[in-house]
Amino acid sequence: MKRTISLWLGLLAFALLPVIAQTPTGPTGKIHGHVTNPTGATQSSGTVSLSLDLGHTSKFTYQISPSGDYAGDATPGTYTVVFRQVDTPPDKVVDSIDGIKIVVGQDVLQDIDMSRKEFVDKLPAEQKKQLEDLKKHNAEAMKSNEIIKHLNDDLRVVAQDIKDADAAHATAIQILGPTASKADIDKKEAEIRTAKYGEVEAMMLKDTGAKPDASVLWAQMGQAQVGLKKYDDAEATYKKALALEADSKKPNLAVQGLANSGLGEIYARTGKIPEAAAAYDAAAKANPPQAGFYLRNESVIFFQTGNSDAQVAAANKAIAVDPNQAILYYLKGQGLIGQSTVDPKTQRIVLPADCVTAYQMYLSLAPAGPYANEVKGILQQAGQKVDTSFKAPKPTK
Repeated sequence: MKRTISLWLGLLAFALLPVIAQTPTGPTGKIHGHVTNPTGATQSSGTVSLSLDLGHTSKFTYQISPSGDYAGDATPGTYTVVFRQVDTPPDKVVDSIDGIKIVVGQDVLQDIDMSRKEFVDKLPAEQKKQLEDLKKHNAEAMKSNEIIKHLNDDLRVVAQDIKDADAAHATAIQILGPTASKADIDKKEAEIRTAKYGEVEAMMLKDTGAKPDASVLWAQMGQAQVGLKKYDDAEATYKKALALEADSKKPNLAVQGLANSGLGEIYARTGKIPEAAAAYDAAAKANPPQAGFYLRNESVIFFQTGNSDAQVAAANKAIAVDPNQAILYYLKGQGLIGQSTVDPKTQRIVLPADCVTAYQMYLSLAPAGPYANEVKGILQQAGQKVDTSFKAPKPTK
């Protein structure tokens, strides 16, 4: 079969125009096929026609579907198969294939592949150069898309690993049973956390090598390194994420919040209190919708590290953002209880007024909360009435 080319009018697909298709009469055969453009991609517009003369006057015309396929009936005969784009003049063709026989009762497969060397070699020099540039661009884009798909798959694994690490205590109890000793449960919990965070760190080390400009990868790696107590590594990793964010044209507020709050945890656990408070404040400022979450975590971390003053200050900041989180009042009360005194006459504990208010607010918001019995017991020991309908006094002006 002889293949000929008359004209190539560009590589872009245009809006479809209506095509009038002839209706065969008498016995017919069928023809179908797929059309590929010079880039190697599916041609999603245009027409395929069957012609009987050298002028390529169309006898039967079939619309190309968005998936690049065409099909239709035709009367028996030997035809030239002609491809035209939507804007190709009627007296011109983009590609053609001679000697295609239609036989009654048979379905002929005839693809049109314009990425073949024969076709590309006959393109004008300028279009050939454009095609080469486009192929190179498409190849790079496909490679980039494949990398991004892989990274997104890894990030889904990372999200589950971090979730599993957070649930390590419950998992340890489930594995060992509720009668296991605290030491054994703590050991199993540490094993689970180390395994999960270790997997995240290894995965993100690999992925940041593949795409070092993705701040989210660095932020997730920092989270794993904090979990592994690699604080120096985590600090450098989080700062890398923030540096990338500072240079980004499309900043990711969640990444900025995560990285800053991660730095806050590192500083809190290493005794750098002013730096920790500043980092948590930066997280709240960077991602306002999550400000309450970051500041609550700040109070929790200071509670865990035994810094009651910083714990109370963080709880107050978090309460100012979201006054309806019961846990914040518990954390504030726990931070203030160390300032209690003992009445020399009654030998009862005397709680600071702000501590009483915080505990009463906790019971008001969570009367059956996980710390309710503990808080009630403290208030009762101090001779305070437990009031679950307590309202905080309005601040004085």
